[in-house]
Amino acid sequence: MKRHNFKELHIWQLGMDIADEIYDVTTDYPKEELFGLSLQMRKAAVSIPSNIAEGCGRGTDPQLVQFLNIAQGSAFELETQVYIAIRRKYADVGILESIVSRIIELQKMIDGFRDRFA
Repeated sequence: MKRHNFKELHIWQLGMDIADEIYDVTTDYPKEELFGLSLQMRKAAVSIPSNIAEGCGRGTDPQLVQFLNIAQGSAFELETQVYIAIRRKYADVGILESIVSRIIELQKMIDGFRDRFA
């Protein structure tokens, strides 16, 4: 397996952008969500690019696929959490829907990249 420079991967870059957006949007969540939904969203958002990077640092294609699967799981977790935030009206719906669109785009990209190694 050829190791990938994760910083050059568009899926990692988009994951980082989404993490930034999640940190920005959760800053204004209600204080009672500091250790609730806000924290969960941040953890899931950080997990996506982190697992992409870790998979790229592993020595085999099966390990890369494993970490891409974990990143994908975190992306679906984050998507669900954003839908909860929409339902709770924790932030501007337009901003949250835009984040959902970017998460769905990332999910498709992770699938495509993973399929090259599975």
